[in-house]
Amino acid sequence: MAKKDEKSHKNAPLIGIDIGGTGIKGGIVDLKKGKLLGDRFRVPTPQPATPEAVAEAVALVVAELSARPEAPEAGSPVGVTFPGIIQHGVVHSAANVDKSWLDTDIDALLTARLGRPVEVINDADAAGLAEARYGAGEGVKGTVLVITLGTGIGSAFIFDGKLVPNAELGHLEVDGFDAETKASAVARERDGLSWDEYSVLLQRYFSHVEFLFSPELFIVGGGISKRADEYLPNLKLRTPIVPAVLRNEAGIVGAAVEIALQHKLTK
Repeated sequence: MAKKDEKSHKNAPLIGIDIGGTGIKGGIVDLKKGKLLGDRFRVPTPQPATPEAVAEAVALVVAELSARPEAPEAGSPVGVTFPGIIQHGVVHSAANVDKSWLDTDIDALLTARLGRPVEVINDADAAGLAEARYGAGEGVKGTVLVITLGTGIGSAFIFDGKLVPNAELGHLEVDGFDAETKASAVARERDGLSWDEYSVLLQRYFSHVEFLFSPELFIVGGGISKRADEYLPNLKLRTPIVPAVLRNEAGIVGAAVEIALQHKLTK
């Protein structure tokens, strides 16, 4: 009986929460398909985004999702993303949220507030994990690098479908500059670059990363992945490079995948 019960918990839906600089969004994730069951639920990120205020907002999102008919069973673990470096559940950088987060044990804070197990993962890592598992990187062996072009350059390093956490490849030095100060989507807008001009910067960046890691696949995410046909065809690389497919749901899905893997609720 125990065996059957244990099996029924494998791949059961779980809640994923994505903490961002402007919004905190969550959903109930079908781990078999990597898709949301029902709509996302979003609340604005509190200002200032202190640990206590964010914990309250996360609790509000979890309560809303938990009241739905398709909700996971009460007390099931919750996966959460955070826009900073997370090591052993502790925050080690906080660019887009309040500085009081530094050195906060976010796993312990949210576990105590929600009264159920919580694991927190870097937001780019979560999106990359989801993309490698259910998106453009599904089934690809070896090294897959998911690079998000947005306010900065986020990155996720996946090897044989498993995450190597906290790879900050946006901070590689290219031409004497921190790459994300020149090659992020925001930098393109700030500097008024055409797509052709921007492609030159991306070429330098991706060539450098390719030389360092020799990946099997590059996946490009972030808002401008919708415009991938404006710049990806201009890049000359040995490595195939494709746009991400999960878009805005990737963080939520990846958060749920990470908690499922940590608690051995999925393979």
